[in-house]
Amino acid sequence: MNAAPTSDRIPRRRLRGALAVLSACGLLLTSCTATHLLLNAAHIPAGTEATVPAGLLRYYQQQLDWKPCPDKPAFQCTTLKAPLDYAHPDAGDITLAATRKRATGTGAKRIGSLLYNPGGPGFPAITGLWSAADAFSPSVRAAYDLVAVDPRGVGDSTPVDCNTDTAMALPHAGAITTAGKPDFEGVDAVNEKIAAACRLHSGRLLPHVGTLEAARDLDLMRALVGDERLHFLGLSYGTYLGTTYAELFPSRVGRMVLDGAVDPSIDGYHRFLDSAHGYQVAWESFAADCATRTDCPVGHSVEEANRTLDSLAAALDRNPLLPGKDVTITGQFLLAVVAIALRLPAWEDLRVLLSEVTHRDTTGLRKLSTGDQKHSAVGDLDITAVSCLSAPLGPRFTPAQAEAALPEFVRVSPQFGALDSTFLQMCAHWPVGPTQPSHRITAPGIPPILVVGTTRDPATPYVWSQALARQLSSGRLLTRNGDGHTAFLHGSTCVDTAIDRYLLNGRLPPVGTVCT
Repeated sequence: MNAAPTSDRIPRRRLRGALAVLSACGLLLTSCTATHLLLNAAHIPAGTEATVPAGLLRYYQQQLDWKPCPDKPAFQCTTLKAPLDYAHPDAGDITLAATRKRATGTGAKRIGSLLYNPGGPGFPAITGLWSAADAFSPSVRAAYDLVAVDPRGVGDSTPVDCNTDTAMALPHAGAITTAGKPDFEGVDAVNEKIAAACRLHSGRLLPHVGTLEAARDLDLMRALVGDERLHFLGLSYGTYLGTTYAELFPSRVGRMVLDGAVDPSIDGYHRFLDSAHGYQVAWESFAADCATRTDCPVGHSVEEANRTLDSLAAALDRNPLLPGKDVTITGQFLLAVVAIALRLPAWEDLRVLLSEVTHRDTTGLRKLSTGDQKHSAVGDLDITAVSCLSAPLGPRFTPAQAEAALPEFVRVSPQFGALDSTFLQMCAHWPVGPTQPSHRITAPGIPPILVVGTTRDPATPYVWSQALARQLSSGRLLTRNGDGHTAFLHGSTCVDTAIDRYLLNGRLPPVGTVCT
């Protein structure tokens, strides 16, 4: 993602976290004792030796030492080794970090492990599971160990570290001018400097942090927890990871839920164009609800709300707020935080925030941008590193090409399109080109897969879930008629029950099921 206007130097993760939500992503229990799990060839699921290349077998035979997590003793943590390059296993190793919450059931109640990815790219799965685990139903908790692996390049796994604050050193790059036109040349300058720093400091790792490699890491983890098939719950970007796994390992797919789906056949241009439209739909849904309230801070029609948001953003661009030394609040920052509220969704907080901004009060802005670590993406340059290796995620536009696309972006999203158009340039100078092309994924021969889509999802528009369910040879679409990003654990008993039933006994909801 491209940085918002900011003061000369601010911590990278806070600012890029506030803006990373526009792309993505993506979300204590009883105590447990340390468990030492020894895996050798006899413990590997039957048939693995025949299907794993000889050069990789040592990874599939490694030992995992599960111990209570230092910060979350109700969970267990471990690390494992994976090849830097699966095509050349002798090229060296990387480290993957993992966590799990042991199943509460025993014997016949146990199904296996459920691997969980909360989205991204660039979001640590470990902290995502820590946040979400206690919300899973008792039945699922009894049947599955809940397991998460930080993807390579992210979190506590071997990270992408470009050792640069370049994006913060160019404070006005990407700023939306009063005429509504982004500084495309400024964005390009930032991206070029970031790419050079990443090539210098993480160049060896960068070609190997894509979704293809992360999917192979999932298979490694599947084997090491002793499952013959991968049971998987992926949200947002996690659906792309799961779909990639299904294409690579169709015979090893178990029960797979893909919620808030990414369409693997889109290109990077439509990733951001469709999402810009998604945010517009979500904003206007909020505005229509707000208009029915006597105290609505943005007016009493969608049209008036659109004008008010434009005016607030333009006023902040002309005269930014400086609540502290860590962040400058501009119109672009406001739009990014509004996007967070639309993703959650947090409409009451958003009404308060917009009322405060009218009076140049930043309390709500700071709360939504930094207060909820589950939803304010903590990803940094690892977002770019993962995205640029996948054609559906990482466009490579020059400033002139991005500027030429601006009218279309503004047409589909008058409020968010200008900002989103700057993300078209994110991979223009990236040292590594895409290794995963845009294409339809059918994964013939896989068991039934449950795809879940929310009708007014801003980040992964509903049409993407519809498209993925059609593409997969055994996809079944479950629709949530509602607002916010993803559907699971968003307050819909209908959705949660359907997902639980599928995870527990493999039963899909009837064709055409719509939940509220």
